[in-house]
Amino acid sequence: MSSYTPDSLRSIALVGHGSAGKTSLAEALLHAAGAIPARGSVDKGNTVCDHDAQEKEAGHSLNSAVFSFEHEGCRIHAIDTPGYPDFSGQAIAALAAVDTVVLVINAQAGIEVMSERMMQLAAERKLCRMIVINKIDADNVDLPALLADIRERFGRECMLLDLPAHGGADVVEVLEHDAGDADFASVAAAHRELIDQIVEEDEDLLARYLEDGADPAGAELHAPFEKALREGHLIPVLFTSAKTGAGIGELLHVLASLAPSPAEGNPPLFYRGEPGGEVEAFAAVPDPEKHVLAHVFKVIADPYMGKIGVFRVHQGTLRKDMQLFAGDGKRAFRVAHLYRLQGKDCVEVDSLQPGDIGALAKVDDIVFDCVLHDSHDEDHIHLTPLAFPRPMAGLAVETRKKGDEQRLFEILGKLAMEDPTFVVERHPTNNETVIRGLGEIHLKAKLARMAGQYKLEVDTRPPSIPYRETITAPGEAMHRHKKQSGGAGQFGEVHLRIEPKGRGEGFEFVDAVKGGVIPGVFMPAVEKGVRQALAGGVVAGYPVEDLKVTVFDGKTHAVDGKEVAFTIAGRKAVIEAIRNARPIVMEPIVSIEIVVPEANIGDLSGDLSGRRGHVTGTESRGRGLALITGEVPLAELNDYQSRLKSLTGGQGSYSIDFLRYAPVPPQLQQQLASRFQLHDEDE
Repeated sequence: MSSYTPDSLRSIALVGHGSAGKTSLAEALLHAAGAIPARGSVDKGNTVCDHDAQEKEAGHSLNSAVFSFEHEGCRIHAIDTPGYPDFSGQAIAALAAVDTVVLVINAQAGIEVMSERMMQLAAERKLCRMIVINKIDADNVDLPALLADIRERFGRECMLLDLPAHGGADVVEVLEHDAGDADFASVAAAHRELIDQIVEEDEDLLARYLEDGADPAGAELHAPFEKALREGHLIPVLFTSAKTGAGIGELLHVLASLAPSPAEGNPPLFYRGEPGGEVEAFAAVPDPEKHVLAHVFKVIADPYMGKIGVFRVHQGTLRKDMQLFAGDGKRAFRVAHLYRLQGKDCVEVDSLQPGDIGALAKVDDIVFDCVLHDSHDEDHIHLTPLAFPRPMAGLAVETRKKGDEQRLFEILGKLAMEDPTFVVERHPTNNETVIRGLGEIHLKAKLARMAGQYKLEVDTRPPSIPYRETITAPGEAMHRHKKQSGGAGQFGEVHLRIEPKGRGEGFEFVDAVKGGVIPGVFMPAVEKGVRQALAGGVVAGYPVEDLKVTVFDGKTHAVDGKEVAFTIAGRKAVIEAIRNARPIVMEPIVSIEIVVPEANIGDLSGDLSGRRGHVTGTESRGRGLALITGEVPLAELNDYQSRLKSLTGGQGSYSIDFLRYAPVPPQLQQQLASRFQLHDEDE
């Protein structure tokens, strides 16, 4: 494989809604660049990117896939991402690895939910953006209307870089051409509009352009074009058909000649700082000679190669046999093998430069979002975190075969390791293991993988709702724990006060004891007891959140003062204080987005109201579809998929995201508290 310097490297993520044709577009790019002998087909299950058996069966991507190709003296690293909201964690994670986001839009379907979400996230991360309108050869497409919609939603900076011609069989490029035939719009007008936008980024170039009226040379336009991309003043729009190959050559040329190199894009911010201390923001420098900084944006549990960490190199050069550290790890590991990924294939290489995307295998210290580095000077360095949706859809799982419990936890651990939006919860109070994801389809995919790859069958049921408890007023209490039984006794007395904090502010423990009435050596035991009480709940058995606990007085005994005594005293004192502080039970409220036929808006709005929810907005999506947004308690959504299917004849889909915690109705709080009291008495 040829070696490339950072200025000849490009990195892109193909994002967009499901069925936009991202995987087919990847095949077309690979074939046109000569990286594969023939294009694969999603329908036939022989594409480079959708190589997993589950993906082949589903007919769409479930995971992101890395691939690369060479064109016009550049190596272009690309990531094909899933398009359905349930699998958006993989798409969002890819944003940390690239300089350019290429939004792929289905010319027939138009702008869909994931299209808007990914464009917003890319803008927030200051990534360069391009838009590719795919499937221009399909029937019943209205490209002028779609372009108008794109500009309305994403801004007037969305400007044509080419135009479809001859009924979508070809495209005509408009940056270097000011004349030609196109299916709609004027090539000359599009050319002039684009040049006008680019030259505004360079004052000297603009002055000369206004003075003599001639188009600047192509070389003069490169730097202002890159600046316009970086600053979000230009979002190029291109047209393709992955099926026929129309526009693919033009897209390849744009990626090689106009997409930014690592030095031309907006570098992501890293943060340096000790845990709990001040942090310093800095940008990595894409210099091969500097210390190594690489960020792990994907982890794969491969049945043959073991744990694979996939990363983007931001600074320095990774080489075989060098010593690296993972995150804050104190022990270095040796880079035995270094890979580039081409779908499922690992291609071994000797080194990777800034801008390269690569992989390491069989390194246990590597975890998602960690930073790989080659010096302890880079300890406690982290990349700006990504904003993932909170997994709220849940299922309680248990093994069908007795004795498989340990294996269940091992497999769930591997699945959680790979997916930042899949979490596993263990609730010892009700002996329940709960898996949470972004939706019913997301969880079904995990269960299918457990059964298919790992041969583990589980039973599922709706999980207990993750209620929380908090307080609404200050409270105060004390408890003296005294125990004498023959030999040495136990003694500890704790006085504390509690006060509510804002929603989401968490727990704060303050030691305000004076005069050593509680020796400092026992204060961790007091805090331990307090935390035990908060974890177990006071009103209904759910964790207590968002309060400040201040220990201000107490007593000890020279002989009988012991840690266990202060743990018990702290626990019982805070329980009593919470009972005096008007405690309430909180429930999770989620935002919900529902795509339904327009004829079903009334039915769905009424159904949402009947679930203690409400509609916050409706919006036409074209093609007879509408988007309903609303808020609803998570507890009301256990059977929502089947209800939605019934109301829409199977044509509806929905996604949820955590919004906030809110007090439960008084009647429900009484029910929850009653159950907990009965359970408490049983023990």
